[in-house]
Amino acid sequence: MAGIVSVEHINPFLMSAEQILAQVCGIQTKIGPLSKDNLCIDGEPMFIMLGVTGEMTGQVCIVFDTEIGKDIASRMMMGMPVPEIDDMAKSALSELGNMIMGNAATLLSNNQIRIDITPPTLGTGKAKLASPNITSIKVPLLYEGGEIKLFFLLKLV
Repeated sequence: MAGIVSVEHINPFLMSAEQILAQVCGIQTKIGPLSKDNLCIDGEPMFIMLGVTGEMTGQVCIVFDTEIGKDIASRMMMGMPVPEIDDMAKSALSELGNMIMGNAATLLSNNQIRIDITPPTLGTGKAKLASPNITSIKVPLLYEGGEIKLFFLLKLV
């Protein structure tokens, strides 16, 4: 079972992201085209990085711009205005990552793949993050407010 993950391994993460964004935020997304890409975050977007351990290892990175972060945090807090990414908004966005990954772990366990997740790391402000030697799978989730990119840097063990 060791090796590179396939679309069937990524689908539970995508299904989870769509379900959680719909249920918790009222955001209906559409999965964009999958591509192979090197993770590269440069400038001022936000990202949630979560580690994966167990029968699949690596990282999942959820990337979006600050305005989308404010929109998602506001929706998670029942419409409370979020003019800036303060501690409450950071907590809400980190919890979004936990919910998506926890649900994905459950979906994967139904396919006999057991994983654990690490606590989220939330990046804001000026950032530069790259994985020049590791090809990742990039999948955009499109919605009326913009785009959320998911990067999967995973392998089966």
